[in-house]
Amino acid sequence: MRNKIICFVFGVMLVAPAWAGETTIVSDVLGPEGPLYLDGNLYYVGWVSNTLSKWDGKTTTVLNHTDGCGHNGLALTKQKTFLLACTDEHGAVLELDMTGKQLRRWDADKNGQPFAGGINDIVVAPNGAAYATVFGPYMDPPTAVVGKIEYLAPGGQQWVEVANDLNYANGIGVSPDQKTLYVSETVGNCMLKFTINDDGTLSHRSNFALLNLLVKDKNKSWWLGPDSMKIDRKGNIYVAQWFGGKVLKLSPEGKLLHVFEIAAGDGTTNVAFGDDEKELFVTVVKDPKDAQAKGSIVKIPNVQ
Repeated sequence: MRNKIICFVFGVMLVAPAWAGETTIVSDVLGPEGPLYLDGNLYYVGWVSNTLSKWDGKTTTVLNHTDGCGHNGLALTKQKTFLLACTDEHGAVLELDMTGKQLRRWDADKNGQPFAGGINDIVVAPNGAAYATVFGPYMDPPTAVVGKIEYLAPGGQQWVEVANDLNYANGIGVSPDQKTLYVSETVGNCMLKFTINDDGTLSHRSNFALLNLLVKDKNKSWWLGPDSMKIDRKGNIYVAQWFGGKVLKLSPEGKLLHVFEIAAGDGTTNVAFGDDEKELFVTVVKDPKDAQAKGSIVKIPNVQ
């Protein structure tokens, strides 16, 4: 314990300038994920508490509580509804209105294949198409490579599998020009990219970035890897590193542009843009080994 404390203090001294301006916005969240900043309100989920909440700058309101969902990724559709990822092992996608009322639920794709292992994250492209990641059954150590990507066409009614054999598929993002899809493989510490075809299917799978080549590993774990991500209007990717206590900003070419060190914990999970992308809201678990995943949401300045 003493050695850990010394290392932590030493770490603070090294990276303190990167932590300047970090402010805790919401605390005591059980499994913080899925942040979205919309019209002055911050929406976020808790995968342990099974909740979707809204913070209006002063108070927090729980909008949805669905037992057994394990609320995770959250995306806004062009119809101003939410697509919510249920990361429970059975997996589901919920469509909710802005008040949190459930409008629809998907438990399987077009071929009747259940989302075994849970839906982890969801992104809605500018044209209204949506992509979701199927994480895969949790095993420690991880021995199965069964992650998938599901696709929902604009105005579509059913999800269609468009990629598989992913090593625990996690965060997902679409480039502003809608030509490239990025996805995190948490196990393996790798990010992949695909070409998005005109019909929404994916091709030209390739490696995009190996995080351990960009930054030094903070911990040694199977699960040290990229988590959820967001993409700014210039096409830069902001990816949280689970077990790493960081958010990495990468260029569309995979170049490391900046490292945001997060003081609030090692379990960084996701990020959202504030007004004009000048600030970032980061969801973070203090200790990734904590079964309750106690954490918070912090606000930090962006680096343009």
